Amino acid sequence: MDNAKHYWVSEAEIDKLLKRGEGWLDQHPAKELIVRRYLRHQGVLASAALERLAPEMQEEAVEPEARGAPEDALEAPIRLSDERMTAVVEALRATGAKTIADLGCGEGKLLHRLLTERWAERLIGLDPAARELERAAKRLKLHLPGGPPEGRVSLLHGSLTYRDDRWAGADAAALVEVIEHLDPDRLPLVGRVIFGEARPGAVVVTTPNAEYNTLFPSLTVGAFRHPDHRFEWTRAEFRTWADGIASSYGYRSAYRGIGGQNETLGAPTQMAVFTR
Repeated sequence: MDNAKHYWVSEAEIDKLLKRGEGWLDQHPAKELIVRRYLRHQGVLASAALERLAPEMQEEAVEPEARGAPEDALEAPIRLSDERMTAVVEALRATGAKTIADLGCGEGKLLHRLLTERWAERLIGLDPAARELERAAKRLKLHLPGGPPEGRVSLLHGSLTYRDDRWAGADAAALVEVIEHLDPDRLPLVGRVIFGEARPGAVVVTTPNAEYNTLFPSLTVGAFRHPDHRFEWTRAEFRTWADGIASSYGYRSAYRGIGGQNETLGAPTQMAVFTR
């Protein structure tokens, strides 16, 4: 803890740290400080150690190349990714938010769009995968010529299942195609962390509409749009969850579909906007 380790720090130090921290370090309130000092502030090593300390981070983290690729390819013919980002930006603008937290920001697609919006004064991206944050930093040109001014964008390594004061002061939060990557039994904890503890003034959530899946010709019956999805909800299931969140934590919820609307099956993406 004294920052004075006198020998070379390598990946082997991660195993030593985890062995000596077994049974206590993963729950310690100063876990991140301990890990970073023990590893002499080697960012890559520290991020790897923190991912191994938090099982829920490992489960949520997906290889960058794999996280969005299958879903993006499936939805490309209807340009759903572009429509989804536009709809989320419009919904966030309507809330009047100045500080926005993109929870599960991935490689920074939403943050990149928000950088062009003058009303979005401060942007925060949170993700459990260190490699995704590295890709986001490159996309956003952080600390590079032509990039955003110092302090406008912050990228944080963390999980939605832990209270995190680093983003808790945001005016609004967005979870764009995130909840379906979480195990259903973790959703109540995520709801408590976001809506019960952080309590942003507004929260925008999008997720696939399972009913629309039959219209994708390359998707087999019963298959999900992405191999990492733990579930895909119908419109009724999504509203049941969202109504429960709103009722439990004192929010109002409004819904809309994103993408081409089918008269019977609805739109390919569902969106809920929660406001207090």
